[in-house]
Amino acid sequence: MDRDKAMALLTEYTSNPNLVKHMLSVEACMRAYAAKYGEDVDRWGIIGLLHDFDYERWPDPPDHPLQGYEILGRLGYPDDVRYAICSHAGYLQDRFPRIHLVDHVLFACDELSGFVVAVALVKGKNLANVDVPSVTKRLKEKNFARGVNRDDVVNGAAELGVPLEEHIDFVINALKGIAGPLGLEGGAS
Repeated sequence: MDRDKAMALLTEYTSNPNLVKHMLSVEACMRAYAAKYGEDVDRWGIIGLLHDFDYERWPDPPDHPLQGYEILGRLGYPDDVRYAICSHAGYLQDRFPRIHLVDHVLFACDELSGFVVAVALVKGKNLANVDVPSVTKRLKEKNFARGVNRDDVVNGAAELGVPLEEHIDFVINALKGIAGPLGLEGGAS
């Protein structure tokens, strides 16, 4: 697996820049957690990078992520990578239950990374302005980032066996490493 090829695949199937940024965000979180747990950083990064690559074309369950699963299979991606990607979909838990650490991490990072980005957007488009209290406060506001499933955020941390605040802090710090490409260094779009 090669990141440049994975990125080319992502951009072949995804034109929405915000969706691309979401996948970059999840990739950054996956890489950070892989390093923390002593796992394969590149492999976990590619899982994060490609987890939603099929979403723009096939947004409806179960097409997403099963269309991607088939495409990745034809391209020779390993079964464990394809499995992890499918495991992030709650509606596929009967077929792809989250049983491996990478599965849990992907699920835990998916919704939360998007939420942290949303908080940064309202805090001057600057990840440096985002902290754990600002994220936890916004999580309680049902009208803020309504598309983010709060239960998934809470359950993701629980699946990792870490306090929610610790997980939020970890994700914030992982995303700060790619603030530039996300347009979140302050005032940039």
